[in-house]
Amino acid sequence: MTQHTEQSAIITGASKGIGAAIAKRLAANGVAVIVNYAHCREAAESVVEEIQQTGGRAIAVQADIGDRAGMPKLFDAAEKAFGGVDILVNNAGIMKLAPLAEFDDATFDSQVAINLGGVFRGMREAAKRLRSGGRIINFSSSVVGLYQPGYGIYAATKAAVEAMTHVLAKELGPRGITVNAVAPGPVATELFLDGKTDTQVAAIEKMNPFGRLGQPEDIAGVVAFLASPDSGWVNGQVIRANGGVI
Repeated sequence: MTQHTEQSAIITGASKGIGAAIAKRLAANGVAVIVNYAHCREAAESVVEEIQQTGGRAIAVQADIGDRAGMPKLFDAAEKAFGGVDILVNNAGIMKLAPLAEFDDATFDSQVAINLGGVFRGMREAAKRLRSGGRIINFSSSVVGLYQPGYGIYAATKAAVEAMTHVLAKELGPRGITVNAVAPGPVATELFLDGKTDTQVAAIEKMNPFGRLGQPEDIAGVVAFLASPDSGWVNGQVIRANGGVI
């Protein structure tokens, strides 16, 4: 990775859960971070405050990545605050579960707009504006390989992200930019736990060789590696960070 006085990163959906853990981990590694949020301003500002209290640099920026103006807004903010962008973490996403026969068009459209459209626009913006030697880290999901009932649309959006990851890695190789994806298994976040009973969560925990759900910090560590100079020979890969569930 080309070295600058300061590395900077945009992390989408960074007000809570995995995104917040990534923001804190990268900041602890000396990276200045854009903590993106769509609606949860107070939560995003809390993440920024925690980073600043430990000597890191961060700002919160509102942008809906499902909107076409969202990603340019984030890059503009990062360039103004930090002079450029080295790392993009396409973390933001939504998950609505239902059998395919019961999925309505509006729910389908919203998942495609954010999980696929938002990541596409982030990759497109990064391809034009990321500094040479940078890092693009997309988020897929291990459900792409599990094929569980109810996850059809969500898994489809993530499978598409994986395909774009492989292609963009080859397109940006000449500039020394790596493009990879992280595919977590079940992680104990608000997004995952929403609507699940204790019995369902216990059954999911038993599926894992470690007998537990992943924690946001488990995933943040993988992202921190992919964002670092040490990952320079890892490109066009999908890393299933799931404790061995698949």
